[in-house]
Amino acid sequence: MSFNLISTLLIAVALAMDAFSVSMTKGFTQKNITNSQILYYGLFFGGFQALMPILGYFCGTAIASIVESLASVIGFVLLLAIGLNMIRESLTSDDDEITDNFSFKEVTLLAIATSIDAFAVGIAIALIKDPILISSAIIGIVAFIFSIVGIFIGKKLGDYVGDKFQILGGVILILIGIKILLGF
Repeated sequence: MSFNLISTLLIAVALAMDAFSVSMTKGFTQKNITNSQILYYGLFFGGFQALMPILGYFCGTAIASIVESLASVIGFVLLLAIGLNMIRESLTSDDDEITDNFSFKEVTLLAIATSIDAFAVGIAIALIKDPILISSAIIGIVAFIFSIVGIFIGKKLGDYVGDKFQILGGVILILIGIKILLGF
């Protein structure tokens, strides 16, 4: 079968929506996020979105049903834990301490949580015989762009609304986790 760019772009946009939402949350909860931190979010989210289809492609259909059934649960648990932690920190810590917190561990967990569904997409790409490297590159680039745009939109929202967005950010992450768990 031949490569379909439009289909791949639509899949990439669909996969990037969770990364966009999480990035927007980080944009409005991290007051003094630096350009290098924004770049890290984009690289981690885009990188994991590009890597997961490749892993799915090479793992093949033998484990597809296991991965598909666990992907939503894993994504939900990771986002629930991070969201609850954000809410806990906002209720127990000083605002400056909360809003400027940057952690590679958290960025990695968020990137994994928002890209697990891309693994199953890699399996589908193998089945339809699309070129995996082109597809993964498109998926990763779209997620990178959406993540950075999400942070900037979130930063603008945070500037207008104020400091207590940490609680809302945690709630949003939990809701994204529930959305993933329920398959919406």
